[in-house]
Amino acid sequence: MTTFKNIGLIGRLGSAKVVDTLKRLIRFLEDGGYHVIIEDRTATVLLDHGHPEASRRLLGELCDLVIVVGGDGSLLGAARTLCHSGTLVLGVNRGRLGFLTDISPDELEERVGEVLAGRYELEERFLLDAELYRDGMQVGNGDALNEVVLHPGKAVRMIEFELFLDGQFVYSQRSDGLIVATPTGSTAYALSGGGPIMHPKLDVITLVPMFPHTLSSRPIVIDAASEIRIHIGETNQTYPHISCDGQTRAVAKPDDVLVIRRKPRRVQLVHPLGHNFFEVLRSKLGWSNRLGD
Repeated sequence: MTTFKNIGLIGRLGSAKVVDTLKRLIRFLEDGGYHVIIEDRTATVLLDHGHPEASRRLLGELCDLVIVVGGDGSLLGAARTLCHSGTLVLGVNRGRLGFLTDISPDELEERVGEVLAGRYELEERFLLDAELYRDGMQVGNGDALNEVVLHPGKAVRMIEFELFLDGQFVYSQRSDGLIVATPTGSTAYALSGGGPIMHPKLDVITLVPMFPHTLSSRPIVIDAASEIRIHIGETNQTYPHISCDGQTRAVAKPDDVLVIRRKPRRVQLVHPLGHNFFEVLRSKLGWSNRLGD
């Protein structure tokens, strides 16, 4: 287990509850004698905190552990940067569902204390790299922990595209787009689109069509090592958007090619001991408990 000395803090902006939790966390870490480093954007809401500040990327290089206070969106943003350094990431939930940020504020000191004492579980999650090519030249890119989505943007028009996996033609499709999701993202946008829930330990990717024109179009689960190539149809009357974890990264033109691959580096998520994926699903999705409970 890693011995923690330098602890980085990242918080979601615009929330008084997040600020309160960060202040509690700082006091707890100070009392424990840890060296605290605040992300520079987070520091703007923590006046007179008295600790060094660093960019998110530098935080990953300096810290043994980064604690993210916010919702899953906050952790997604941190993970995309921190995966490059391999820094351990722990989430404190101040959002809504909290599939990734699994420590609740009312057990903050207890659970964080357990992690700092070495009582934790480590879980790796892979990310996706997306690259957009036009006439053989790269014109856009992005990365995602949850999903890469091809969608029409503000226009209400179907997109025509061809899908290739490892160079093999799969199908041509007219639809509102395609969700390319990791197991982490299977409980996010892909779930709303009718995709399957995938256990985080699976090394697979799911392809979920969005409102396809043919009823026979269904989600496909593929090996995560596959290269996904999407050729935007030349006759499209709209310029499809490519979003990574909900943020638009590029706008495609007809005849562009979107290439999606598994990212070489993975994010290292920390969970308190006893973390159970199915218990999280029961809690967050409202599944029933055992009969008689």
